[in-house]
Amino acid sequence: MSQDIIQEVTFFLHSLVMGIVITFVYDWLLIIRKLIKHNTLWISIEDLFFWLACGIGVFYMLYKENNGVLRWFTVIGAVIGMGCYKLLIGKWFVHIMSTCIYKIMWFVFKILQIVVVPLKWLFSKIKKLTKFIKKKLKKLLNFIKNKLTVCIKMFKMILCKQ
Repeated sequence: MSQDIIQEVTFFLHSLVMGIVITFVYDWLLIIRKLIKHNTLWISIEDLFFWLACGIGVFYMLYKENNGVLRWFTVIGAVIGMGCYKLLIGKWFVHIMSTCIYKIMWFVFKILQIVVVPLKWLFSKIKKLTKFIKKKLKKLLNFIKNKLTVCIKMFKMILCKQ
């Protein structure tokens, strides 16, 4: 085979891989959307940034490998890569990954609840203790203030008599 044909086949394979990567990354975006509910505005913003990043990635691939020339077999290769990924892996990937991550998050949440309950109790006791100490300090400071005030008045009286 000639070098040009090998280069074109390599370029076509890279476009297939690019389609697979784009779909794989979008599936992760779908997984995040399943785990964290989004409204239409945030979905639109995420999609805008995702497709801008994909456009930059595709343009970079075209620029590096084909001097920026868009060929239809490149688009077809990307579409075939996306389709193969969706048919073979994509159907189950989003469901399985979102379920696994949800289960892991549920488990972590339950562990945190077990850990947080004693901490919450401890913080409530510390809060009560600090309130008690603050109240006693306030009484002590008032007592000291009153005694100092009496001492100052006595000192003034002594100074005024002489």
